[in-house]
Amino acid sequence: MNLSKRARLLQSLTREEWQRDDWHWQMSHRLTSLQDLRVLWPEWRPSPEQEAVAQRYPFAVTPYYLSLMQNPSALDPIGRMGIPQASELQDAPVLFRDPLAEETHSPVPGLVHRYPDRVVLLLNGLCPVYCRHCTRKRFVGIDVAAASRQQIEQWVEYLRATPAVKDVILSGGDPLTLSDARLEEVLSAVSAVESVEIVRIGTRIPVLMPMRVTTKLCEMLSKHHPVWVVTHFNHPAEVTPIATRACQRLLQAGCPVNNQAVLLRGVNDHPDILEDLLRHLMRIRVRPYYLHQCDLIQGIEHLRTPISRGIEIMEALRGRLGGLAIPQYVVDLPQGGGKVPILPNYILSMSPTQTILRNFEGRIVAYPEPTYIPDSYERPRRPRGGLSDQLANLNPEPLIPK
Repeated sequence: MNLSKRARLLQSLTREEWQRDDWHWQMSHRLTSLQDLRVLWPEWRPSPEQEAVAQRYPFAVTPYYLSLMQNPSALDPIGRMGIPQASELQDAPVLFRDPLAEETHSPVPGLVHRYPDRVVLLLNGLCPVYCRHCTRKRFVGIDVAAASRQQIEQWVEYLRATPAVKDVILSGGDPLTLSDARLEEVLSAVSAVESVEIVRIGTRIPVLMPMRVTTKLCEMLSKHHPVWVVTHFNHPAEVTPIATRACQRLLQAGCPVNNQAVLLRGVNDHPDILEDLLRHLMRIRVRPYYLHQCDLIQGIEHLRTPISRGIEIMEALRGRLGGLAIPQYVVDLPQGGGKVPILPNYILSMSPTQTILRNFEGRIVAYPEPTYIPDSYERPRRPRGGLSDQLANLNPEPLIPK
């Protein structure tokens, strides 16, 4: 079936039928040409610049995710995340091909080791939808092959040789585009490493193609606990009944589900939109985990927001939502600097006797500090590096940036 036939088939179906409960059908009927969208939205025309973007960065969207769009324009939040926009050609000098220096931190191909206790395994470069804000635009949709058995064996060898790694994150692409059997092969190999304590699966499948979360998949995942799922809802419109069912299946299989949203201009950079999203997530028992400042990726300048906007939104959420519903707002620093939490400034001043704080209403309160007398015996601390060791006087030497 060529692309134009796919588009004509979708034209003959209703929006409800675009949500067919068959993930293989969803994958095989993805649209990968902007011209195909004209069949579904005859009044819409892609610009030459948008066509150029689709040549530079891959484009694909499932019928299900299309069903959530009112139109493919940048004014529609779902369209803005899923459809190439001319603005993607505008590359500011501060944007990078690999903003988090993952390739620099890859001691083994496909394995990223940026933090002492965890690694990321890039299982493939395939996703059901190629999100316009993807932090791995450099290869996702371009090199879609799954990791070979030889590569998996290399990962296992590295994990066995590096017992400090306790947490393994399966990512890609999207690891849930693999077959159940292939995914279980990876889970079995990683879980067999004695020093590995938990496995996390980073996936946007519950958002983009939730019918992939089948009963069979969940039964398989339940054999390899502790398995955590981290997904990626950005807008309330993505929290559909089908997406809710996918999350419920994962939860019933014993997989905690956390959400990492990305702050995107024109999508969710408004406190009311984010509050609605967070309330939706709490209702379906998906815990808001991170709100990411957009990474410095080439092709996403039009989606970036100032950090001050994120702080403003966090200020609006505090006190209006319970603590469980408020994600941690973080900036993943370029060049592999790691995540830094960003908060409004609630501490106004500090002294040995009191700390002056303000609350979300702007009320200023003095908190009395205790009279601190060090214990005669303090338990030794494990060295952790960085400022933590300096503050504990474990490493009195000054930190000199590389």
